[in-house]
Amino acid sequence: MIQFDASICGNLQSSLAREWLETNGLGGFASSTIVGLNTRRYHGLLIAATQPPTGRYVLLSKLEATLILNGREYQLGCNQYPGIIYPESFRYLQQFRMDPFPVFTYQVEGVKLEQSLFMVHGENTTVVQYKLLSSSAVSDLQLEVRPLVAFRDYHRTTHENGGLDRTLTQASGLVSIQPYQGLPALHFAHNATKLGAQSSWYRNFEYQRELERGLDHVEDLFNPFALTFELSHSRPATLIVSTLKHAATEASDLRQAEISRRRCILKNAPLSSDPLVATLVSAADQFITSRGEGKTIVAGYHWFADWGRDTMISLPGLTLVTRRPALAKNILRSFAKHVDRGMLPNRFPDVGEQPEYNTVDATLWFFEATRAYLEHTGDYSFVRQELYPVLADIITWHVRGTRYGIKAESSGLVEAGEPGVQLTWMDAKVGETVITPRRGKPVEIQALWYNALRIMQDLAQKFGDETSRQLYDRMATITNWSFNRLFWNDGDGCLYDVINGGPPDASIRPNQIFAVSLYHSMLSEDRARKVLQVVERELLTPYGLRTLSPSDSKYRGRYEGGVYERDSAYHQGTVWPWLMGPFMTAYLKVNGGSRHDVRDKDVRDEDVRDQNAREHAAKLLAPLLSYLQDAGVGQIPEVFDGDPPHRPAGCIAQAWSVAEILRVLTETIGHSRNAKQQPGAPTAVVAG
Repeated sequence: MIQFDASICGNLQSSLAREWLETNGLGGFASSTIVGLNTRRYHGLLIAATQPPTGRYVLLSKLEATLILNGREYQLGCNQYPGIIYPESFRYLQQFRMDPFPVFTYQVEGVKLEQSLFMVHGENTTVVQYKLLSSSAVSDLQLEVRPLVAFRDYHRTTHENGGLDRTLTQASGLVSIQPYQGLPALHFAHNATKLGAQSSWYRNFEYQRELERGLDHVEDLFNPFALTFELSHSRPATLIVSTLKHAATEASDLRQAEISRRRCILKNAPLSSDPLVATLVSAADQFITSRGEGKTIVAGYHWFADWGRDTMISLPGLTLVTRRPALAKNILRSFAKHVDRGMLPNRFPDVGEQPEYNTVDATLWFFEATRAYLEHTGDYSFVRQELYPVLADIITWHVRGTRYGIKAESSGLVEAGEPGVQLTWMDAKVGETVITPRRGKPVEIQALWYNALRIMQDLAQKFGDETSRQLYDRMATITNWSFNRLFWNDGDGCLYDVINGGPPDASIRPNQIFAVSLYHSMLSEDRARKVLQVVERELLTPYGLRTLSPSDSKYRGRYEGGVYERDSAYHQGTVWPWLMGPFMTAYLKVNGGSRHDVRDKDVRDEDVRDQNAREHAAKLLAPLLSYLQDAGVGQIPEVFDGDPPHRPAGCIAQAWSVAEILRVLTETIGHSRNAKQQPGAPTAVVAG
C-alpha cells in the first residue's frame, strides 16, 4: 500500500506532482492528482474507450462534493482557475492511499469522511463511494455531489455551447444524460435522497500540465444536476457512473469482485510478497487491454494506444514474468494475424480500421517475444502451428525487400529508411523535420536481425526443418562477420550507431546495448565489456539511460516546452527508464560470469562474482524503484530529463518502463535482496 499523509497532501506543490491511475481493461481509465485537482485534459473520473482500446472520450471529468454540517458548507473540490485555486479541499485532506485503489480521507471539524473510487474491469464504469468514519457533535450531516461532464475526445477540450442537450432521464435510483448525439449515454446509479435538476456551466478550468506542454489548457465543464445524500455510518453515499445501467446496490459486489481479481493476479505472480514487486505487478496489469476478441498492450497513459514495438518489448515483463502466459499467447496470436509483407503493425489508429506499418524494429522484437514465450512456457506446439510460418515469411520478406527500403543485403546487414520516415524507436519528427535521422543500418536493427536468425535456426532444428536450419545458420554467420567488421568503433571502444554508406555515425547512444543484452549476441566478451563500460560512463543515470551522451553537441538535457521543443529533445539526451532493462541484462551477462569448464573453486568464485553483480544491479535500480511513490503513484513514467535532478516527464505510466524493470527485478536479478533490503532501497509507504 502506498500512502501519503497530510504533510504531502496539504502541500500543493507536492500533491499536484503526484497522479493516480485506474484502468478498466478496455483502454479506458480514470486519473487525477492526489488532491483531485485536474492538471491535464486527460484527467477525469471516467474516460471511456468506446472502441477498445481506442475511441476514448472524457465523459465524467470530476465530482464537486460539498459536506454540509449543521447547515455549514465545506467544499471538498479543488480546481485551478485563472489566478486562483478554488476550492481548497487539500486543507482538509488528511491522507491519500492506494488500497488497492484510490482512497481519500478528509477531516472537517469533527467529521472524518473517506472517498474511494475504482473502475469495473471490462466496463466503462467508475464506482465512487463516500463513507462516514466518524462524526462528533454533528446532528445534521449531508453530502451534495455535482457531476461535471465534458463529453469530448480525450485529446481535446470542451467549451460552453448551445448544442448540448440538458435532458435528464430519471428512474428510481438512476438518472441518465446524453448531451450529444453520437456519444454514449451516461448513467448515474445512486442512493441519494434528493436530486436537483438545475444545470449550469462551470467555466475556465485551467490545466497546468497542458499549459507547460504548449497545448490547449482551458476548458468549460457542464453540471447537469446535483445529488444530495444523507450520510450515516451504516450507509455510504454511492454513485456508479457508467455507459451501462447499474443499481447503487451493486457497488459492494462490484468492489469485492475487483479486489478479488487483483488479488488473484498478485497471488499468481512470483515474489509478490515483496511490496515493490507487488506494486509493479499491479502496475503491469493496467496496460493489458482488449482489442476486438483479442488482447493487446496500451503503450502508456494518458495518451498512447497500442503500438507494435511497445507491445513486443513489454510482453515478457507484463505477461510472462507475472505468470500470465495465456495473455502472452493471445497477444502473439493477435499480432501475428496482422503481419503484412513481412512487417508487424506499429500502430492501430484511434480512428479507422487500417493499421500503420512504419517500423523496422517492431517486427524483429516479435521474434524475441516469441523466444521469451517459449522459454517461459515450452509451448512449441502453438509456435509451430501459428507463429513459425509467419516468422519464416517475415525473414523471406526481409531478404526480398519490403516497405520503406527495408531489406537484408548480401552483407547480411539490414538496410532501412526513406527520406522523411523514422523507422526505429528513435522516431521523433516535427512536421517534415526528422529529429534523429537514422537511415541506413542502425546498430540495434542488426542486433535484432541476428537474434531473429538464431532464434529461427533453433526453431528449425526443433521442428526438424534441416534445410531452413542451415539457411538461417549461414545468414547469421554472414551477419555476424559483417557486423563486427563494420560496426566496431575502435577509437571509442564501442559500436557505431548507424552505418549509412558515408562516415559512420559515432554518436554515443544506448542502441548499442542491445548488441550485448539480446539472447543471441554477435560480440566477443571483450567487446561486450567495452560497450557496457562506454554506455555506463556516458549514458547511465539513476533512472535509466540517456539517449545521447552529454558530451555530444546535439545533447538536450531538458525535456520541456512546446511540441517542437519536447520532440527535439525526445531522443537527444532524454532519459528512458525502459532502457534500464537491457542495460541490467547486459551488465549481468558481462559481470555475472560463466560456469562452464571450471574447477570447484572456480565455481565458488564465480558464484561470489555473480552474487556481487546482482547486488550491485539491485542498488542501481533502487532510485527508480523509489519513484513508484512519486509523480505517477505506483507507476514508472515514460521519460526523465537528461540533466539532474532528472525531472519526470511524458506519460506518467509507460508499459515498457514497468515491464523491463519488473523483468530484470524478478527474472534477471532474481530479486537478490530477498527478505533483506539493500541500503538505499525504498519502502512501500511514504508518510510525510
